[in-house]
Amino acid sequence: MTPKSGLFLAVSCIAAIAAVGSIFELSSGIPQLGTPTTAVILVLSIPVTIGSFLAAVQDARANQ
Repeated sequence: MTPKSGLFLAVSCIAAIAAVGSIFELSSGIPQLGTPTTAVILVLSIPVTIGSFLAAVQDARANQ
């Protein structure tokens, strides 16, 4: 694992936490940041999670 793949993995973890938090906030009925803002965070964090995880795996495989 390289520092670059570690950074991608860290971004993936943070984005996944944001997605899960957004889901819980939206399901509570009254999100602290408001429904539109929380929904935008959720919509943006899902592709960031997937993309950065795949980039981490690809970078780690390329540097074996």
